[in-house]
Amino acid sequence: MTALAVAAPNPAAADAAEQVARAGGSAVDAAIAAALVAMVNEVGLVSLSSGGFVTVQPAAGSAYAVDGWVDRPGRGRVADAAVNTWDVSTAYGGGVTITIGPGSVATHGSLSAFGEAHARDGRLPWRELVAPAIDVARGGFRLGSASRFYLDHVHESVFGWDPESHRALHDEDGRLRGDHVVVADLAATLEVIAGDGPRALHQGDLAALVAKDVQERGGLLGAADLAAYTAVVRAPLTTRVGSWSLATTPPPSVGGVVVASMLRLLDGRPRSGWDADDVAHLVRVQRAVLGHRREVLETAADLDAASRAWLDRVDADHRAVLESGSTAHVSVTDADGAACSLTVSSGYGAGMIASGTGIWLNNCLGEQELNPPGRHVPPGSRLLSNMAPTVGRHDDGSTLAIGSPGADRITTAVVSALAGFVSGGLDLTEAVAHPRVHVHRAGLPDEEVRVEEEPSMYYGGVGAALTTYDGGLEAVADPRREGVARIVDER
Repeated sequence: MTALAVAAPNPAAADAAEQVARAGGSAVDAAIAAALVAMVNEVGLVSLSSGGFVTVQPAAGSAYAVDGWVDRPGRGRVADAAVNTWDVSTAYGGGVTITIGPGSVATHGSLSAFGEAHARDGRLPWRELVAPAIDVARGGFRLGSASRFYLDHVHESVFGWDPESHRALHDEDGRLRGDHVVVADLAATLEVIAGDGPRALHQGDLAALVAKDVQERGGLLGAADLAAYTAVVRAPLTTRVGSWSLATTPPPSVGGVVVASMLRLLDGRPRSGWDADDVAHLVRVQRAVLGHRREVLETAADLDAASRAWLDRVDADHRAVLESGSTAHVSVTDADGAACSLTVSSGYGAGMIASGTGIWLNNCLGEQELNPPGRHVPPGSRLLSNMAPTVGRHDDGSTLAIGSPGADRITTAVVSALAGFVSGGLDLTEAVAHPRVHVHRAGLPDEEVRVEEEPSMYYGGVGAALTTYDGGLEAVADPRREGVARIVDER
């Protein structure tokens, strides 16, 4: 068996990580198994039709990031051809308008990223990683608190228009099922994925079913988009904070750029907990970084070059810089000193199940934050992402995995918890639970500094795992969500 610490979105996901660890799986294996379960039972937040990033610190060697984020579909399609979408307004998240329907579905990539990470640092056969998700799908599941909270707002407006989706989530009287959800065809789909591997969602019968249904209902996603998709292994963005070397996701995740620049601008704050001056400085940092994201990074023709220029500017002159969405996350560290931080998202959901598959499809083309006005990308190009799964190694050999769901609050949640732990004198539990601040709509006329007065899932749901230099294991799940922290050892 493998001793490890895991922070997962729900008990069944934590059970999957533990099952894999007890079979001798690695940190990467455990994280993937937990994420696959979340793709079954975190309805409305994530599904097999999703994009994501995996950041890994191997026990020996350098950290790396696997980009499995969504692509814009439409290969071989007339550019101005009509697509079937419509807008839905909901009070969820303080009020948001989202675009749903078949035309909002982007090219998924999470499983492709899982396959890359598994090939590099997995130990168990792929089938064993999928087995817990098959069991959950076959037996049915209870909606978690985060999923239920979202679906309470949108179970009819987003997930009620498609007959298969409505049937899976509602009882005979039209009420939302909460205690026992069974999705037709999903267990069989996972059996195919277990046998054929991650590419089953890109080539073969499953991929053909998804593409056919989306296109027949007026969407962009086609078989050529799925077949051409590849996950990309990238060098992570690295930042030094005190005795920690931290690695996070590079472009196309704008979230990693935001986290790296905020950590650098914090300049070692807080130094002893969060006092009033530290919080005021954090607000200045958020305002500067989130404003630059909105004004420059979101519309950059070359995000990689714009990100490098921004980080160079941050490093050159802190003072000059300061004066100028629905996800699931798993963090795992093991006793060998490896760490895996994994974040995946299906956006707010397109509201439809691909016929014959049991897969709820994403609406990543319909998230305004991922497709801001002025940023146009051709088919096959990656969209923007807020995700920032992060790993770290201390000079004494300790390893850390940390990340969060939470749309545009991902970056501010991760930075708040990271800074409190690596430089603020807080232990990991205190750092994750500490009240947060978020600059909403930075740089706009209706900018608002939102200060958390009581724990709220609006401010994210950080999950963190730590292996200390002497082999000690610690896991922390954010009290703002129904996450689970678990230690797997010889007991």
